[in-house]
Amino acid sequence: MIETLKNSFKIPELRRRIIFTLLIIVVYRIGGHVPCPGINPAALGEFFREYEASNTLFGLYDMFVGGAFQKATVFALGIMPYISASIIIQLLGAVVPFFQRLQKEGEEGRKKITQYTRYGTVLISALQSWGVSVFLQNIPATKTGLLVVPNTGIMFQLITVITLTSGTIFIMWLGEQITERGIGNGISLIIMVGIIARYPSGILAEARYFIEGN
Repeated sequence: MIETLKNSFKIPELRRRIIFTLLIIVVYRIGGHVPCPGINPAALGEFFREYEASNTLFGLYDMFVGGAFQKATVFALGIMPYISASIIIQLLGAVVPFFQRLQKEGEEGRKKITQYTRYGTVLISALQSWGVSVFLQNIPATKTGLLVVPNTGIMFQLITVITLTSGTIFIMWLGEQITERGIGNGISLIIMVGIIARYPSGILAEARYFIEGN
């Protein structure tokens, strides 16, 4: 495997694509640590620890976005709205004549389907980010008296919707750039990176539970 990697870097075009992909991944991981405005990350982390939210549906979603949801970062929604929009468009293609025609139009039809998928991603992201903003505002004070959202209100909801939706759109763009100029399918790679990013903390948590259990 090491020899294969060495040979890969000897090919200029392949080396350029690999380096470009790695840089995009670095950008994605950095964005996963930038908190949304108006949120107290310490209070949010305390809430997840108190209620063991990592073992709920929130924890499952958080796994696919590399821990960004639990930290309420600008990439909290991850690429999942895009995946949802893609599935919806595919299902519509099986029952709606308009989308069926697009699927039969070749390259031009695929471009239009991609465009509709992007529109759907923006809509789903906006709806989900609004739900996240309401959820964050309704989180009660922690045991130490900290509030996740010190200043609640419509302004916080608006900023959160804009921030999270923009984050998802940016991730979608990053994935498309990897597909066009990098290595492999960008969307799939971003999902994989998000899951792998949870491995170190997961291993440490399991080790801590094992030690405490003994």
